Amino acid sequence: GRAFIEPKASLGHAANFLYMLLGKEQDEEVVKMFDSALTLHADHEFNASTFTGRCIAATLSDIYSAVTGAIGALKGPLHGGANEQVMKMLLRVGDPSNAKEWITDALARKEKVMGFGHRVYRTEDPRATHLRSFSERMGERTGEKQWFQMSKMIEEFILQEKKLYSNVDFYSASTYYLMGIPLDLYTPIFAMSR
Repeated sequence: GRAFIEPKASLGHAANFLYMLLGKEQDEEVVKMFDSALTLHADHEFNASTFTGRCIAATLSDIYSAVTGAIGALKGPLHGGANEQVMKMLLRVGDPSNAKEWITDALARKEKVMGFGHRVYRTEDPRATHLRSFSERMGERTGEKQWFQMSKMIEEFILQEKKLYSNVDFYSASTYYLMGIPLDLYTPIFAMSR
């Protein structure tokens, strides 16, 4: 029921998105991190959603069907929907003091822990390196360091126990959360970046 916030011609794409979403202009550091996150999410090769879009387009179907199909593939929790699942996991863990026990129990239950492993990268996803830094910086900026602390503890445990590295989804979850972005927009932001 609120009034639509018009974009400002003086702001770039990332700055306008955050302004229109959150109702106020964000400072330059937050905008730069979000703009970089958009680039990091867009920068990938022949992934599941790209493949889906190209398959549909190759049948000479219309562009709307190709984009819709690509977004449908992206939405899956094993693809672009993973960062939303990561944040839901962190919210369930709740506090760094619970992280080790929670992740140990989750693995014992054979629960899938999102945000780890990648079909292409067998070492750390290079995008995760940047997003880890963003998560830590956003935690310092907001005074909510627990999200980064929990993430770091879980990341170290999964690497030690499962030999899986974090991927682009893992730290984008807490970065977006600390920027004030609602969880249900994580996948649309992934699609928007692409």
